[in-house]
Amino acid sequence: MKREGYINRIIDQKLDEYLDAFGAVCIEGPKWCGKTWTGAYHSNSEICIADPAGNFQNRMLAQISPDLVLEGDKTRLIDEWQEVPGIWDAVRFAVDQETQKGQFILTGSSTPNHKGVLHSGAGRISRLRMRPMSLYETGASSGEVSLQALCNGKLKPVMTGEVELKKLIEYIVRGGWPANQKVSIDKAAYLPKEYIKAILEDDIFRIDGIKRDSKKMELLLRSLARNESTTVTNKKLKDDIKEVDDQDIVVETIASYLDILKRLYLTDNQKPFHSRLRSSVRVKQAEKRHLADPSLACALLNATPEMLLSDLNTLGFMFEALCERDLKIYAESFGAELYHYQDYKNKEIDAVISLPDGQWCGFEIKLGANQIDDAAESLLNIKKDIESEKDGVAPAMLCVICGMSNAAYQRPDGVFVVPITALAP
Repeated sequence: MKREGYINRIIDQKLDEYLDAFGAVCIEGPKWCGKTWTGAYHSNSEICIADPAGNFQNRMLAQISPDLVLEGDKTRLIDEWQEVPGIWDAVRFAVDQETQKGQFILTGSSTPNHKGVLHSGAGRISRLRMRPMSLYETGASSGEVSLQALCNGKLKPVMTGEVELKKLIEYIVRGGWPANQKVSIDKAAYLPKEYIKAILEDDIFRIDGIKRDSKKMELLLRSLARNESTTVTNKKLKDDIKEVDDQDIVVETIASYLDILKRLYLTDNQKPFHSRLRSSVRVKQAEKRHLADPSLACALLNATPEMLLSDLNTLGFMFEALCERDLKIYAESFGAELYHYQDYKNKEIDAVISLPDGQWCGFEIKLGANQIDDAAESLLNIKKDIESEKDGVAPAMLCVICGMSNAAYQRPDGVFVVPITALAP
């Protein structure tokens, strides 16, 4: 169902591949990231379970008999299926009855409780994670450098042009929300703020019908924003809330609320990388904290472009979040995964891409070109340490992702330098 104005997404190719391999595909991700439009673009009929028309008759129909909402031309889109969890089992059963691939696309912005979902759908319903738009998808990246080729050590040197710091700040504040791309920068913060408001006032209750303290949830979100792109622990989140907001909250509550935020796809943490790296060195097992989009962190901190321009430390963390959002989108498009590395000697690699063949690549992320030398030296030192280990597997490629660089090239020491505004899958 071709929708006028549809912007092609990186996930399109993967979705087509999954539809050829499975009876149904479930597209999961945060609200407003474009799941419905993408699902509709790949479908021949659709039904929205959350449609309020007729006093929510679609939802009532699905509750009475979930199989009825499956009727329609295939591929059929069932939007916001989690409103009636029984739809999952109905789709799974329908797929079992037919050998045809690509019968259904499910889209959902939250993960329901397992109660009401009888079968995992393994082998029948494939899950596909969708995120807000990357810089390449919004047109803010020229796409002159392929991440996949780069991970294989291939890069043709190219002048990519000057990048204004104010432009990078605009990309962060605007975020990757499709509906926010043509909004003026002075109004761009409205959408992520409304997103947070909708989560606090409605979604945290709707996900399972349990009443939660929205004020404490907001405090936790603000703490996550303050600790964006760090490996802060739950206990430190608690201490941060106490210190900054003068409110107390127990660690168990924080863990419970973090689970809700994860189920709403509001968080998108970066897992630690350790396998095949150094068998004799302990590696910290902390995830790097990320909200689904750096614009959400800015909204929670009330960080305007002017404020970020005068606070380069905070801007650095937000820029790192922007880059790691894009790296994750690009990497997953060719079967790779994004991690981070941090050991107990306080040596870190901002981003690690683990390739399907078992090799890995290390990336440092720096806002200014004046930081490239130090970043490259840090990467090379860690590589040297790993190579000295008996079972250490050295990185196949090292790269500095930069904000203000005007060229993509390989340094004499072998480290690549690539502007984020030139990167593509």
